[in-house]
This record gives sequence, C-alpha cells and structure tokens, in this order.
Amino acid sequence: MLENVIQSTKENFEAYKGCWAIQHFKNSNPIVLELGCGRGEYSNGLARVFPDKNFIGIDIKGDRLAAGALVAHREDLKHVAFLRIMMQFIDDHFGENEVDEIWITFPDPRPKDRDEKKRLTNPTFLAKYRKILKPGGILHLKTDASSFFDFSKEMLTRQDWSILVSTPDLYKSEWNEDHFGIKTRFETIFHNKGFSIHYLRAENKKEA
Repeated sequence: MLENVIQSTKENFEAYKGCWAIQHFKNSNPIVLELGCGRGEYSNGLARVFPDKNFIGIDIKGDRLAAGALVAHREDLKHVAFLRIMMQFIDDHFGENEVDEIWITFPDPRPKDRDEKKRLTNPTFLAKYRKILKPGGILHLKTDASSFFDFSKEMLTRQDWSILVSTPDLYKSEWNEDHFGIKTRFETIFHNKGFSIHYLRAENKKEA
C-alpha cells in the first residue's frame, strides 16, 4: 500500500484528527475532501489546479483508492492523500472546523425510498459535514440524477445551509468553468450519453 493511503485504525485517526495539515501534509494549508472519491479524479484534478491546498479522497473501496493514490504518487502530488473509511465515521477522523471544502461527485443516488438514509446528503451526513466544516465552509455537489439533486437541495435548505449556486445543466451555465474541466469516470459516461450535469454549491452557515 502506498504511503499516501491511510487505513482506518485507532492509531491513525487519533494522530491526524484535528491536525491533518500539520501531521500528515506538514503545512498549514486548507483541507479539501472528496467524498466517495472512487479513483480520486477530483482529488488529483483539483490538486493540479491548487498546489496551495491539501486534498483527501475518501472511499471504502481499496482498489479504487489505490488507483487514485498511484496517479498522485506518479505525479508527485504530495498534497493529496486517500483515506479508507466508511462515510458514517467521517467525523471520527476530522476535528470540528478542520475542513474548508467538501466535494461530493457523482455519488450513488440511492433512488429507492428505503435507501434514503444511505444517501450522502441525508440529514445525518449533513450534520457530520457541518461539524467538520469551518463556518462559511463550502459543499459542492455534482450529479446526473435529478431526483437526488432535488432531494439534496431540500435537505440542505432544511438543515439551514445557504445554497449559493444551483443549476440543472452545469455545462450550459455561467458556472461552467467552476469545475475546472475535471470529470469523474461516471460523469464522462453519463454526459456522453446526453445527461445534463447538475451542480450546486452550498455554504455552511453555522456560527464561528
């Protein structure tokens, strides 16, 4: 396993929680998470654009994380790491107000009603994100699933997030350049099939 992949162990999360920038990256730069990162297309892609930020891709699939980690290793992207955990434990691994931005890129929309609690934008997960995000921290969401997008907007509004940007067709909107031309594998597949890409940006409104 490459050294830029961190497994979930008690020793690791006690060492890094609340001090990822200093302990792992050896700097004081902002922390950006990609949740359900798969092969880390966004973590690595954003790292190429923003060398002054630290990026952590999070997923439970070890083979996918290894693929993203190998790309980061080959390109010497030392400000990228990958964390293998189940998403419900995210607040066990990051301190309160430690994270500056979160990207959720093409998650499983979990369309069946019985799976609503597993959606990455359900109230339980949003509460965890609010906890680890700084006041004013930003959550980005990209998806091709209209019903999941609408669900996410509703949940964010109910949880008192401020939705700054919302578009049902990113590539035809004024915010097209905001994704920096980065696409996940699933995004490329669905966009090539003619699906429009939904995007939103929300601000964590909690008080400092």
